[in-house]
Amino acid sequence: MTHLRVRIGTLGLAALLAGLAAPPAMAAGSPSAALTVEEERLDKAAPQEILRRSGFDRVAPEFTRALSEARSYAQAEQVVVRHGARLWRHAVDRAQGRGPAGGDLARDDDRPLYWSRLGMTRAVRQWEPEFGLTQARRTKLLASLERTSRGQDGIRYPHGKGVKRILVTGFDPFTLDRDIRISNPSGATALALDGTVIETADGPARIETAVFPVRWQDFADGTVERTLRPHLPRVDLFTTVSQGRVGRFDVERTNGAWRGGFPDNENLSVTGTIPVTEPGSQPQWTSTTLPYKEIVAASTGRFPVYDNTEVTEIPAGGTEPVTRPDGPTPGSTARAGGGGNYLSNEIAYRATLLRDRLGLRGSLPGGHVHTPVLQFGTGNTDPATGTVTDAQFVQNRLDIIAQVRSILTVAAGASSKVTE
Repeated sequence: MTHLRVRIGTLGLAALLAGLAAPPAMAAGSPSAALTVEEERLDKAAPQEILRRSGFDRVAPEFTRALSEARSYAQAEQVVVRHGARLWRHAVDRAQGRGPAGGDLARDDDRPLYWSRLGMTRAVRQWEPEFGLTQARRTKLLASLERTSRGQDGIRYPHGKGVKRILVTGFDPFTLDRDIRISNPSGATALALDGTVIETADGPARIETAVFPVRWQDFADGTVERTLRPHLPRVDLFTTVSQGRVGRFDVERTNGAWRGGFPDNENLSVTGTIPVTEPGSQPQWTSTTLPYKEIVAASTGRFPVYDNTEVTEIPAGGTEPVTRPDGPTPGSTARAGGGGNYLSNEIAYRATLLRDRLGLRGSLPGGHVHTPVLQFGTGNTDPATGTVTDAQFVQNRLDIIAQVRSILTVAAGASSKVTE
């Protein structure tokens, strides 16, 4: 519905004489605006049920109303930043037991954050304010919404000494065309741990987190480096986290500079060398500096934890990929790190390359941890007939979150010196 300014004139005078107040300059939605593949999934039954059963079905409508009242681009920026940060904080609070649950969906669920954010980005994409909005400014609003609603702009550590600082990242759900019910335990872990303090063998440690999209283009645009660069020189440990294999955790020893082309959440496939700044000095491989020996040896939870050293390379002078169980050989070209060649490998590669380029390799423990695949319970594995949640599914996610917390506790307590 279009809301027009009431202008002084015959119509305006009549309205004023009738005692009618002029409505604010609002925006018409443009249903014909091109949506993203992710946004197009939003109206399916499972996402709507997830939003309804968590109380997050109110997020996008409230944001849309606030956005429609913006009378300038500056006001629109304020609305986007405020509501984006509010969404992240609401998701963290819900996951950590603060405030109303909003419904019967388990509090630790990461999916309400994902789907409600898409409702907000869709609103921005379809918004047609009367003051006019260039595509460049719309893109800036969307970028601000992404950063604030993912916790990327909200990483804050207390001042002073005596408390270690840990930075953890997670991911959105993915492979949603295979099963739109999917949750990502790394994203759930980020919500559960953000702002919490753990007690380690080396004293207390404060954890701050952020979540990243499963989209090739965002990574090419520098979202990882932009988020992590201000914080890596100030933290004592970092780990990127993603979902990996069934029934096991992996501490990935080596990360490769190769994109393998598996489709992202926009169903885009990209193959080639990971694009970074200063490509002339780009290495084929980066390595973890997490204390992997101590992590693997510790009893951290229900799932076994492995030091994964396998990579896929093209050997120096060769032309065909070869799998190496013990890591890359000198002069080889990367085709897959220990964590594969998808965005989980890429975030690990980018974060550890940034660590090295900042001159922190010898002093900052950091790397990548793959969690087990989050599985639905027995009898609920078919997305065509299954429900959006079940008791075993929730317990699996809680167990993974608890074990990531234990792994961080071990790593922080053992990281007084960096593992090479």
